Amino acid sequence: MSDLPVRDDGLATKWPDGFAKARADLRALLVLSSLRALTPLKLLELARLHGSARACLTAVREGRAGSEGDRRYAGDLDPDDIEAAVSACEARFVPVGADDYPAQLEHLSDPPAGLFVRGRPLPIPGSVVAVVGARNCSGSGGDMAWNIGRDLAARGVCVISGAARGIDAASHEGALAAGGHTVAVLGCGIDRAYPPGSRSLLARIANEGTIVSEYPPGVPAGPYRFPARNRIIAALARGLVVVEGAAGSGSLISAEHALDLGREVFAVPGAVDNPLAEVPHTLIREGATLIRGVDDLLSDLGLDGAGTAGVGITARLDVTPSERAAFDRITGTVLPETVARGLGLTVPEVLPLLMSLEMKGLVRSVGGRFQRRIRAMGRV
Repeated sequence: MSDLPVRDDGLATKWPDGFAKARADLRALLVLSSLRALTPLKLLELARLHGSARACLTAVREGRAGSEGDRRYAGDLDPDDIEAAVSACEARFVPVGADDYPAQLEHLSDPPAGLFVRGRPLPIPGSVVAVVGARNCSGSGGDMAWNIGRDLAARGVCVISGAARGIDAASHEGALAAGGHTVAVLGCGIDRAYPPGSRSLLARIANEGTIVSEYPPGVPAGPYRFPARNRIIAALARGLVVVEGAAGSGSLISAEHALDLGREVFAVPGAVDNPLAEVPHTLIREGATLIRGVDDLLSDLGLDGAGTAGVGITARLDVTPSERAAFDRITGTVLPETVARGLGLTVPEVLPLLMSLEMKGLVRSVGGRFQRRIRAMGRV
């Protein structure tokens, strides 16, 4: 029987003391982290048997642990090459036991033995909220995620998500717009920009926020790596918000991870006939907390005053008096003629104002009509 501490559910989660403390163990762990078939749970089991990363790697190379493919691959890997690749992408390796290894990851039954990190240090526990949802989100869903990301960051709360297109990207962008901290957790190697459409966003996050992966440089994205990525998002967060998700959405997996870890789950409701509201409505029926915006969220988390004096919203845009007047005339979905009539102007005079508001992200054009974007709230 193991004498290692266990969670209430009986799952051992503690790595042996000093598992990767010595330099030789740290180098061994870099190799172990590169083995595709050696999952975190299997590595944890090996760690409990052998005590150190170096001993675990020896067991793999001698064929006493892992797969035959692991044995061959481990024999070919040089930790110097891995360290050079980590350095080349301006990342660092944070092993379990290090001061900056997030202790809340050990709430997982399969905690990563280390994280590859780019950018700012990881945020302190208790000040992180995850925002997840549909990749193919609606315009209003994307606006809501952007607004939540912005308002959380403006209150000093870190926003964590997975950098996927749609809701993930919108929440990151909102946090960046507020000059706050955002963390992107990847389902691929720390050096990869995935999805490719998020390349510029990930570059900004690396510069202004934090990028995290349990995978070393060179590891490609894979379908099974995204659910694994979701468990890290849930573990690092104090609460998780779902903004849109169709039936079968990966956001439901994230919510399930959060619930398993005892994290609070929140959902943004939508129209009952909207397929993208399926996951939020299912979660609400099963006990998740319905929120209308960040004030509800922060109140329920007990973070009402979190960082209110720390971070200012830099996303507030300058609009001319004429643009503000045109914006005020947009109630619901309106034709340019309606705005022009309300202002006593001609349509050719109003169209440049509407186009400028659209370029600033304050309104959108829908079939020749214009409507406010949710993210415009509080910005003009």
